[in-house]
Amino acid sequence: MLHVPKTALAALLALIPASALNGQQRLPIPPESALPTPPYADYADLVVAAPVIIDATVRSELRLKPIDAPGLPPGEARLYIEADVMALIRGPGAVATRVGYTIDVPLNAQGRPPRYRKSRVLLFARGVAGTVGQVQLVRRDGQRGWTPGGDALTRQIVRETLAPDAPPTVTGIGNAFHTPGTIPGEGATQIFLSTADGRPISLGIVRQNGQPPHWSVALGEVVGEGNPPPPRDTLLWYRLACTLPPTLPDAVLTSNGPDAEIARQDYALVVQTLGTCDRGGRP
Repeated sequence: MLHVPKTALAALLALIPASALNGQQRLPIPPESALPTPPYADYADLVVAAPVIIDATVRSELRLKPIDAPGLPPGEARLYIEADVMALIRGPGAVATRVGYTIDVPLNAQGRPPRYRKSRVLLFARGVAGTVGQVQLVRRDGQRGWTPGGDALTRQIVRETLAPDAPPTVTGIGNAFHTPGTIPGEGATQIFLSTADGRPISLGIVRQNGQPPHWSVALGEVVGEGNPPPPRDTLLWYRLACTLPPTLPDAVLTSNGPDAEIARQDYALVVQTLGTCDRGGRP
């Protein structure tokens, strides 16, 4: 029988978010085998949030008693799982060869939880301070069934995230304006974005007579030296498509009238080109 150290269990129970305990974030565990091509944005959310990412095989699981699972919503079970580490995909240092963690899962029609023993999983987690070998999943669905596609996509996003030239996290739009050209119908729109670490990102949309508008993105102080729109399912695409609002807020416009309307149209072109931020059904 699996023995859970009381100190480790207490530490893990204390780290379960209140939102998870009161049932406000009851996200189902996705059927990973049904996703041959995992949604980039869904995995990017996990990679960005998880300082520790582990490829592991479940060794044992234990359904916790109600007294050890406070706030558990009806129709769910809280499991304590131990898994053998196969590979550390991301982490600040070494990790124990075996890790333990808790997970809330839905019960089936017979009132039983899923069985994970011997299953290969990807764990998106963070370490538990002062507790060796214990981790906390960053989200309810931070345990994913291992698939070749999920593993490859996770490693790709980790490489992109840790690259020296990785784009910063976009937090919003700073300001935007349109400057008319000397010829009617020509001009340029500049949209400056705000970022988590203060590094500059700007969008430039150019209108030339007789040609459709085209846009670029600049990752630096020099606005005119922009790159083409980022390909879908890349980190820069994710930073933009999954953060930018659907329409240009009036509050960021530095002008009114026709120039402001052109800026809105140019921003709509950017949003349309980027496409939807597909999280595989997640908001």
